[in-house]
Amino acid sequence: MTASPTSSSVPASDSEAPVRKPRLGVFKFASCDGCQLSLLDLEDELLAVAGAIDIAYFPEARTAMLPGPYDLSLVEGSISSPEQLEQVQEVRRQSRFLVTIGACATAGGIQALRNWADSAEYLRAVYARPEYIRTLETSTPIAAHVRVDFELRGCPISKEQLLEVITAFAVGRRPNVKDESVCLECKRRGTVCVVVARGMPCLGPVTHAGCGALCPAYDRGCYGCFGPRERANTGSLAGRFREGGAGEPELVRLFRGFTGYAEAFRKESEAHEPQ
Repeated sequence: MTASPTSSSVPASDSEAPVRKPRLGVFKFASCDGCQLSLLDLEDELLAVAGAIDIAYFPEARTAMLPGPYDLSLVEGSISSPEQLEQVQEVRRQSRFLVTIGACATAGGIQALRNWADSAEYLRAVYARPEYIRTLETSTPIAAHVRVDFELRGCPISKEQLLEVITAFAVGRRPNVKDESVCLECKRRGTVCVVVARGMPCLGPVTHAGCGALCPAYDRGCYGCFGPRERANTGSLAGRFREGGAGEPELVRLFRGFTGYAEAFRKESEAHEPQ
């Protein structure tokens, strides 16, 4: 979580022109669209959002696109092609505040698995004419290329957290997205710990909260969709999994999922690769 916004707007008096509504831009790079759709999934709250801000650029939701600059830009997706490298620089130039949303934008996404492989081999396996494909060898988060003002994690993101972020930037305060682990969400909903009760590997202790502990509620270990929380002690958790019988290949797989290229998970998975 990074810099907080500051408000420079002053309410207009009766004799002045109405205060301009903040302009919102929503942009997509390499992703599945799920995090953008979380904005549309706000349902009743979306009416209030649309009344408070000017949704100027959002290809998923409107046909007429208004040019920048934008007061707030929400950016989904990782950087995976040469064109996207150029496009994200332009989005940054047009944005007063830039917030990345989702696992792809904040950690490279599931497509970042190619960062540990031969991307040319993937192209040959997937495409009949790979020579027509222009792609980068890696899939990287937005923050690897431009300054990011705030990161909102998840696969997909929490619509409640998204509403909090939009509201905060609209009124000029820091978003209140707590740095808690999934374990706290398990406790709040009364879910029995799958690690203690079933000996099941679960990334909940080191994963940022936001999903409502969905997987543990259905007797599944957490996959780390919201990425590592700050100061995540992944080494200690890996040691606990090893005591439970997990081998090095399984530890690599556990930490190399939707957010596997996030720094804490990346370093932990690489620590268990064959030397």
